[in-house]
Amino acid sequence: MSADVNEHEIWRERVALYALDALQGEERRAFEDHLSTCLECGAELLTLRPAVDAMAQVVPQLDPRPELRDQVMAAAFATPHRSSPAAATPSASGVAVPKSSPLRWLAMAAMLLISIGLGVYANALRNRVVRLESELDAAQAQASALQARVGKAETSLASTETELSSTTMQLGVLTAPDSRRVTLTGQPGAPAATGRADWSPSRGLALSVSNLPPLQPMRTYQVWLLTKGNPVSAGLLQTDASGNRTAVFNPPPGADDPTGVALSEEPEGGVVQPGNRIYLVGKITSAL
Repeated sequence: MSADVNEHEIWRERVALYALDALQGEERRAFEDHLSTCLECGAELLTLRPAVDAMAQVVPQLDPRPELRDQVMAAAFATPHRSSPAAATPSASGVAVPKSSPLRWLAMAAMLLISIGLGVYANALRNRVVRLESELDAAQAQASALQARVGKAETSLASTETELSSTTMQLGVLTAPDSRRVTLTGQPGAPAATGRADWSPSRGLALSVSNLPPLQPMRTYQVWLLTKGNPVSAGLLQTDASGNRTAVFNPPPGADDPTGVALSEEPEGGVVQPGNRIYLVGKITSAL
């Protein structure tokens, strides 16, 4: 192995010490000079930074006494009693450094410490991901609940607007100068049914019915304006579970002078002319 390779290994051993801010004085300045020209050591230092930062966050920071580092370094560099001299490798300054140099052991200890820091950092990242996922799930649940509430509010608003529009139209029919009241009487198919209609040639037909029998599947109620000719359909009517409903219909073409109002049960979708199942009928009195 060449001297350049051995010297660079010495620098690499000091990366961890530098990351932990354990190099001081000439050692630190010499390493920073090397760092300015060595991309490899610079890249390794960048990989160690997150672990060092994580350790700074999770480990309480205590300021040691100033003389503590001198005591530790003195003990580390104390000459041990050995039976034979150890092999040496050239240092970055050109001075031979024993392979068992205390600085090498300090670098190993620093790497061990940073490895622990990496584990702490990785665990902190995992905890953060779990927390963020939990917060995201909660936010999505809140968004879904809010969306459901908005949908319900929109449905309620649409229903209210429809009801308001119907009430406004009904009021327009009732207050029209040409409005006439029609009392609807239950027929043999629905003797308990009752109804009332208000007819205005200019505003339309306002109809209110009660106690109609339940409809069979694929059936509907259809409203008719009776004329001197054929009945004219005013529209279809859907009742509630009690057979009640109030609705307003625009004046249909061809019914300029109706003589009465009727309601029949017809196939779903309605028919051109009423069948035999007439449930309500009323006569329109002549205008004064």
